[in-house]
Amino acid sequence: MIRVTRLNGEGFALNPDLIERVEAHPDTVAFLVDGTKYVVRESVDEMLQEIREYRASILATSYEMDRGEYRAPSPGVDGSGSSVVPFPSREER
Repeated sequence: MIRVTRLNGEGFALNPDLIERVEAHPDTVAFLVDGTKYVVRESVDEMLQEIREYRASILATSYEMDRGEYRAPSPGVDGSGSSVVPFPSREER
């Protein structure tokens, strides 16, 4: 998820896999695949950078899991209480 901000200052998380396109009209509008539109404070370039970083983090985490180097954050660090179960190492498969 990426964090974005509504024009009224309210922040929320948006699933970038559901974004069809982002346009500036002059406000930045994110169009989702289901037709939902969100007007946000971030520029198109900022949104693209957030999406790149989000996708890169998924690849980096996957790489760490595959190599057996991933260590999940302690429960409750982000307030969600959830944890990720790493992939078994190649030797365990």
